[in-house]
Parts: sequence; C-alpha cells; structure tokens
Amino acid sequence: MSSSTSSGVIFGRVIKLGDNVDTDLIYPGKYLTLVKPEEWATHALQGLDPGFPQKLRPGDIVVGGKNFGCGSSRSQAVSCLKYAGVGAVVAVSFARIFFRNAINVGLPVLQCDTSGIGEHDELEIDLGAGEVRDLTTGVVIPFVPLPPVMVTILNDGGLVAHIQKHGDFKLD
Repeated sequence: MSSSTSSGVIFGRVIKLGDNVDTDLIYPGKYLTLVKPEEWATHALQGLDPGFPQKLRPGDIVVGGKNFGCGSSRSQAVSCLKYAGVGAVVAVSFARIFFRNAINVGLPVLQCDTSGIGEHDELEIDLGAGEVRDLTTGVVIPFVPLPPVMVTILNDGGLVAHIQKHGDFKLD
C-alpha cells in the first residue's frame, strides 16, 4: 500500500510502537552531525531497533501510544520519518513540538485511541472525514480533527511547499 495525502486519504501498513517514544529513539542523537535528509531516513527509529530502517516500507503508518515524540525538539526526528516514507503517525497524544514539526514538514499526525490497532494492520486514514479505518478489523476510529489550515498545509506537502505554491502563507 502506498501513502497519499493529495486526496486527503492515506493508506498504509501499521508499525506499532508504545508510549513515550522519545525523539532519541526516533532519531538517535549520535546521528545529529548528518546533514542530508536522505541519510536521516536510514536511521529512522534506530533507537528502538538497529534494524528498524530496513523494516520500514514507503507508506507505513507509525502507531504510538501516549506522549509520542517527547524529549528534545530535534526536527530530524520528524524529518527522518518523512524521508523514510512514513505516511502518517497516529498516537493517543503527541509532544507539542513534535506535532508542530510534523505539520511543518507535511507528515500527518493524528490523535486517537490506538489500543485496538494491531501490528501490520492495514489502515485507511481520511483526513476530511476525521476517521482512521482499520481495514484489517473493520473498526472505524474517529480522530481529533485537524484545523482546515493544517489539512491544507499537509495536502500541499508541508509549510515550505505551501508557501511556494501560494506565494505566501495564505490561510483562506
């Protein structure tokens, strides 16, 4: 399955994580000297498992528990997931800075009950309807709706792409 936000619908396979996944687990600090985003992608989630980058497939949806992205404010933690091809991150709650960084780079981040979502389930996320559909189990989970401006920024590919497309930060 592949990920797409151009239609506001994202499809992907679940990579299930737990609570309190901090930015050092997402992107270990020892790689902060790397400057190329393509290199960041090769270390995504390596703090959890050294072989994790090889397990990620384009379009995968990372599913976490409470407090996803806590820890330092390193933007590489979000960017490495985006460049690794992660289609979205779904969690019970997010650290505030991680959430904002994700929207800014065009990585959808959605808050909902993730307890019923299983490893390798196939999900369909409808940004417009505010629903996560677990295609494996048939369960539909509502998520905290994103403000329309955030959906627009995501559909445009992130804040920089949004500004390039519109010439400025148009919010209408």
